[in-house]
Amino acid sequence: MHGTERVFAARNEMCTSGCARGTKLDMRFRVGLLAGFAVGYYLGSKAGRERYEQIRRWIEDARRSRPAEKAQAAVELGLERVRQKTEAVTGSTNGPGASS
Repeated sequence: MHGTERVFAARNEMCTSGCARGTKLDMRFRVGLLAGFAVGYYLGSKAGRERYEQIRRWIEDARRSRPAEKAQAAVELGLERVRQKTEAVTGSTNGPGASS
């Protein structure tokens, strides 16, 4: 066997012998996810309410910024164009976002 063939053979043996249904990988993912949440919670609680409020203000300022308003207007314009084309094709005004 060549080097790469041995690596692939080892991977296949690992997956078929111990984790036929992927249970080891699933558990690793779950443990990693749980650890990530725990670390995030811990660091967030250490930062405290003042830091939370500061981050919230930054997000709110970013949402009110001129580039964000331009992006929102572009998305709304695009949605309106799609709505108009849909109405032209289907001949119906009853669709997602249509007011009743």
